[in-house]
Amino acid sequence: MVGIGIIGCGKISQVRHIPEYEANPDARVVALFDVNLERARALAEAHGCRAYATMEELLADPEVDAVSVCTSNATHAEATIAALAAGKHVLCEKPMATTIEDCEAMVAAAREAGRTLMIDQNQRFARAHVRAKELLDAGRIGRVLTFRTTFGHGGPETWSVDPGTASWFFDPKRAAMGAMADLGVHKTDLVQWLIGQRVVAATAKVATLDKRDAAGNLVGVDDNALAIYQMNGGALGTMTASWTYYGPEDNSTVIYGTEGVMRIYDDPAHSIELDLRSGETEYYDVEAIQTNDNQTASGVIDAFVGCLTSGSEPPVSGESVLAAMRAVFACVESSRTAKTVEVAQG
Repeated sequence: MVGIGIIGCGKISQVRHIPEYEANPDARVVALFDVNLERARALAEAHGCRAYATMEELLADPEVDAVSVCTSNATHAEATIAALAAGKHVLCEKPMATTIEDCEAMVAAAREAGRTLMIDQNQRFARAHVRAKELLDAGRIGRVLTFRTTFGHGGPETWSVDPGTASWFFDPKRAAMGAMADLGVHKTDLVQWLIGQRVVAATAKVATLDKRDAAGNLVGVDDNALAIYQMNGGALGTMTASWTYYGPEDNSTVIYGTEGVMRIYDDPAHSIELDLRSGETEYYDVEAIQTNDNQTASGVIDAFVGCLTSGSEPPVSGESVLAAMRAVFACVESSRTAKTVEVAQG
């Protein structure tokens, strides 16, 4: 039985981490920490575990074998490195960290501690994405030429445990980035994983178009990001992340190959559609993707617990996510300089 500590008791821990650990027969949530101690105490009472006043106290608990880091973006690295140094395995929410130096330090800390570091890039676990990768790997649409991948919704105002634009999501000191870090990192990681190619250059615009604080001023983080990605295998594509899609969520990816087109979550009626060069169309109806309003089991928690109980490598290691984070930071730099930025290959 893996004893779990939760660092950060906001919405993501409440709707995903805690319930999914509780549903896993090999895990038990034993300890919680949040900067809002009353929130942690209320959750601890509801879930039959302990609340700690400091992160250090939680990490000193010998019953805690592993932790989920569910804090604001700017504290991911600090919490993760402290947990690894304390001998705990770590599942860290995305984005991995707010600088590439911190991301690399997290990977180095895991290596030094001999502990597991997994990042919650949950789109890799969506069943349609898993099936799509199998079809792509089998060459069903031939060689990938171009793609477009999108993640957009109306913003985190109603998602955060503290509703509105006063949430940490909109605070540049705590979030560092907005839609780019919240959504763009998902699709950047996903498309690299799907087509087996890494981003080598990014041309991007990261902007704040609509989100405003209580005084009516635009918030200090981006609410839209658009990027053109050049890939090391020759493919070229676009990535769009937005907090201003004030209608249904868009979580689609369309991949264009030499032998056809693959549409993933692009048609509400079908999870995957293949429009082949031969004129045939194939449909693969796999489960619908999660939305903010429809949270289903992510598969991430089970995968994390599974790698700990089996001693196997995590399916989304910290090291494997560095490529996506380098691309994200390249997009921010490209937007700042109005130039194409080459992405370092680790």
